[in-house]
This record gives sequence, C-alpha cells and structure tokens, in this order.
Amino acid sequence: MAFEIISTPDAPQAIGTYSQAVKAGNTVYLSGQIPLIPDTMELNDGDMNSQIHQVFKNLRAVSQAAGGDLNNIAKLNIFLTDLTHFALVNEIMTKYFQLPYPARAVVGVASLPKGVAVEMDAVLVL
Repeated sequence: MAFEIISTPDAPQAIGTYSQAVKAGNTVYLSGQIPLIPDTMELNDGDMNSQIHQVFKNLRAVSQAAGGDLNNIAKLNIFLTDLTHFALVNEIMTKYFQLPYPARAVVGVASLPKGVAVEMDAVLVL
C-alpha cells in the first residue's frame, strides 16, 4: 500500500523527522501537535485554555488537508504534563467535536517537546 504524505501551511510545519500526517488507505495518522502558531512557528504563550485551543486548531487544519475534519477522528491521544487540566480539555473538546466523540486516551507525562504542557495526536478515518 502506498502512503500519501499530508501537509498544510495552516498547521505548524514538522520540526523533526516526521510528517504532519500520513494517509494509508482511508486512515490518516496525524502526528502530535503542540501549541505552535503556524504562521510564526512560535509557541502560543497564552494560558492553558488558549494553548489547548491552538492544538485543536492545528489538528483541525491537518484533518482538513487530509480531506476530513475533526469529526472523522476515530482515536485521539492527549498528553498533559499536569493532569489537573483534564477537566479543561473536556470542556474545550466539546467546542470542536460533536457526538459521538472519538475514542480517547489522556496520559500524564513528565515533559513534552519545547517544554509545552499539552500535545495531541490522532487517527482519522475518511
């Protein structure tokens, strides 16, 4: 099976040895997104609310570049350096997703790239 690389200027460009997303058949694997602002490649230095919104916007941009949207996400993985933000993630997630919600994992981690507090990756099915 051939892979199709998904890339969009509307999400942060890859800053390592990875693609924004890879499509295999009708499944798209979205790489982790952190709260980088696509236009500047600078971190969103707002509060946690603003950073979580930025991550969802980045995931939405890659999902749309792949031909879908956030509601095509079958599995969402959320990584937090502080699990006290769990309720905030739930609250903000309802602004980006409709029922039925995707399968999801929220994992507490010691650290994330660039010292951010949140990262998310996803599997999208078209």
